[in-house]
Amino acid sequence: MALQVELRGSGPPLALLHGFTQTGRLWGRFGEALAASYTLVAVDLPGHAGSDAVRADLPTCGRLVADAITDAIGDAPCGLVGYSLGARVALHVLTQSDLPVSRAVLISATGGIEDPEARATRRRSDEARADDLEASGDVEGFLESWLRGPLFERLGDGADRAERLRNSAAGLASSLRLCGTGTQEPLWDAIPSIRCPILALAGTDDIRFASHALRLARLAASGLASLVPGGGHAVHLAQPDHTKRVVGHWLQAVDPDPSSST
Repeated sequence: MALQVELRGSGPPLALLHGFTQTGRLWGRFGEALAASYTLVAVDLPGHAGSDAVRADLPTCGRLVADAITDAIGDAPCGLVGYSLGARVALHVLTQSDLPVSRAVLISATGGIEDPEARATRRRSDEARADDLEASGDVEGFLESWLRGPLFERLGDGADRAERLRNSAAGLASSLRLCGTGTQEPLWDAIPSIRCPILALAGTDDIRFASHALRLARLAASGLASLVPGGGHAVHLAQPDHTKRVVGHWLQAVDPDPSSST
């Protein structure tokens, strides 16, 4: 089953992969600013909004995303921006597909939990959360609890609860079970194989993901880390203007021509 994709804006194509409980439309002022310079290829990930009925694990999700982007814009190279869940999906696109990505931005990304016991513990936690959500069917209550967590305490109006309510209990539960962090086989060893330049972005106050950003940039063949001062997990929603400036400069940077070096 194909994923739902919406195009908006004008300019070179830039694919957007959202986070858990979000949708392809939930990019706030950050997305609005990008749409002034790019044709946004906004994908609803499996289990979310227009792709609610799609069930896919992370490797399959990566292939479906690559196919959906190609169906939308053809074989033209595109930029790729992924946030949290979307960043983990983006890593699968970058390491396991032939999608021609010119530059990638990974916001609050991780290459995966390397310790098998810790990974299994996280998987059990996500499965229990999915069971509770499916049993209650209370998406609004689930969102209230989810957004009260420390990762999202800075969002305020940027949380856009109304847009998140387009998601269903069954869809979100399937995403937790199939694409939760505990299901992800570590991709750290595959990072050096990524061909395009990577910007790893995180907030300085999101200590765990800030360390992941630094590690991702260090491992990438062409990588840069940028930490947003005072930023939390969803820096593009909580601090959209700062994040847009950083991401905009990165996407428009000109790669050096190796043949011109002396």
